[in-house]
Amino acid sequence: MNDQIAIPCVVMRGGTSRGPFFLASDLPADPGLRDALLLSVMGGGHDLGIDGIGGGNAVINKVAIVGPATVPGADVDYLFAQVRVREGIVDTSPNCGNMLAAVGPFAIEAGLVAAGGDRTRLRIHNVNTGKLIDATVATPGGRVTYEGEARIDGVPGTAAPIELSFPNAAGARTGRLLPTGRPTDRIEGIDVTCIDAAMPVMLVRAADLGCTGREAPSDFADSGFRGRLERLRIEAGRLMGFPDPASMVIPKPILIAPTSEATLSTRYFMPHDCHSALAVTGAVAIATACVTTGTIAAEMVGPLVPPVPITLAHPSGELVVRLEPGPVARVQRTARRIFEGQVFARRSHVPHSVLAA
Repeated sequence: MNDQIAIPCVVMRGGTSRGPFFLASDLPADPGLRDALLLSVMGGGHDLGIDGIGGGNAVINKVAIVGPATVPGADVDYLFAQVRVREGIVDTSPNCGNMLAAVGPFAIEAGLVAAGGDRTRLRIHNVNTGKLIDATVATPGGRVTYEGEARIDGVPGTAAPIELSFPNAAGARTGRLLPTGRPTDRIEGIDVTCIDAAMPVMLVRAADLGCTGREAPSDFADSGFRGRLERLRIEAGRLMGFPDPASMVIPKPILIAPTSEATLSTRYFMPHDCHSALAVTGAVAIATACVTTGTIAAEMVGPLVPPVPITLAHPSGELVVRLEPGPVARVQRTARRIFEGQVFARRSHVPHSVLAA
């Protein structure tokens, strides 16, 4: 043994994201102590997370904490944390639908949920939003399998399909589908739609910011563009009721543009870097906006009524959200277990109360 703090950990890919998964019982219950451990594990304080297992991109600076359900009707709890390694901040205000795809397999293999036949359906309580999401996982012979023929854009190869179903996703954080009370608001002369469905987001026409909506993520390096998008995002957050959106990763800003190849072309920001693909929760929000009268998305795509597939183009390909009456949004993802063992936090980074526990 060495002089560091060892924590059981499983690294998993969920959808187009990747990060460590922890059992809630293996972390401190106190949020401040928990976050200190997570920052040390992920390498907080450095752009690349060089002193931890984080990375230089938000899609691999994510953490999932899973434990027994604390609400009726759920099988497990899932708390998502976005670790901002550069600033040394752990943000639990958003949800992540890509990491969510790996919660079911992790929970089954951790013994929190029993496999039920060739396909296991479990209900996940997202602690961040209070919402319940259904996940269906391939478990032939009563065991999780990761091999299969499902393909998702943004991940090489194929894997076993995982279906995520978001019933009644409206008002995930604010309690309202349209938190400002309007389908369209105007900020600094730009029309935006502030909508909260699985994730609070701000939609803006790419053309209104001088973009096509088909750019590569690296094309958004201009500091002037980034500053303008952040000002819009912060003001949208205030209009949505968030007291200090500058310190949060929500609402997420999304550029949308018309395209003949899909329902919409999208560029999703996290909130400062452009996603190499598309967040599942962001996709649910965009798709919901497409069928909500008066939003800039609905005006762009024309009248759509569920049941309807919404195909969203992103830098790595496409993501399809199937909207059904209810309302229910369904998305297919995949996941993979990559590593299991112990990850280490530095004792010098953690409050003494953790060390004494």
